[in-house]
Amino acid sequence: MPMMTLTNRQVIDLVQQLPPRDKRDALLILAEGAATQRQVRMAYAESQLRQLCAQRGLDWDALSEEEREQFIDDLLHEDR
Repeated sequence: MPMMTLTNRQVIDLVQQLPPRDKRDALLILAEGAATQRQVRMAYAESQLRQLCAQRGLDWDALSEEEREQFIDDLLHEDR
């Protein structure tokens, strides 16, 4: 099947032409995909944080929420 290339604006214009119920369905599908992608990104980020903690002799799971925030803040500002 041939593939069509559309601009974002064209896609939005097409969705705007849908009946309200179909617009809702399209929105729910897009939101579901975004949530899945977010979960994948969060799992990756957490695995990277666990690895960085281990490299520094820390256990991510043993850290309190405050200690985790401080660890991340330290990572972000290592160049200070």
